[in-house]
Amino acid sequence: MTKKGYWLAMVDIADQEGYQEYIALNKAAFDKYGATFVARAGRHQVMEGPDANRVVVIEFKDYETALACYNSVEYQKAVEVRAKYAKAHLSVVEGV
Repeated sequence: MTKKGYWLAMVDIADQEGYQEYIALNKAAFDKYGATFVARAGRHQVMEGPDANRVVVIEFKDYETALACYNSVEYQKAVEVRAKYAKAHLSVVEGV
């Protein structure tokens, strides 16, 4: 059985309006790699560690696909734009 891959991200957005540019760009990578949002900007409470105003969990068919999406040309373009508007802490993890 193949284990799923996940992105776990905490994002502190400084400019909500500008951040929309990042969201528009990341769609190409997420569509290409079959990303499914499990949690996205809903209510959350950080219990330990640094706070962020947006928490996101994204599911992929497997760990390799999750890595490929992050490293893709499409997503790296989005990362460059995001850096202007937000600071992110992002991990790619393999499911159980």
